[in-house]
Amino acid sequence: MARMHARRKGRSSSLRPYRTEAPKWVTLEPEEIEQLIEDMAKEGLSSSVIGIRLRDQYGIPNVKLVTNKKITQIMKERGVMPKLPEDLASLMKKAVHLHEYLLEHPKDLHNRRGLQLIEAKIMRLQKYYKRTGVLPPKWKYSIKTAKLYVE
Repeated sequence: MARMHARRKGRSSSLRPYRTEAPKWVTLEPEEIEQLIEDMAKEGLSSSVIGIRLRDQYGIPNVKLVTNKKITQIMKERGVMPKLPEDLASLMKKAVHLHEYLLEHPKDLHNRRGLQLIEAKIMRLQKYYKRTGVLPPKWKYSIKTAKLYVE
């Protein structure tokens, strides 16, 4: 399958080893892991950063194998889920920074096109999240709302 905004094909990537049970070296209990996730989410970390930190610092390769729940599911249960989904928030942050750059450099057409592509991705995600009920039906993207969420 080809890339969305570039006329080239994707590269194959490595796969996680197939495993059905938690590794024996994981010594933490599921409740302790859930508490760690809650504490990290209260610090303002996203679910992907939490997963990386659990892997690198605590030796937990896959939270789902130990707790039978995904990180985002644990965050929802504990009530520490962020207002916006992680992918939408990161795209909005990128769009805000690029918009501020374009205010200083208005003739940079390549980056103006990049901003258009980022905003197209945001619009598609917005439509999907409204359809699935993650965002309220009246939520609308604009660069002003993005600045409010990023700050």
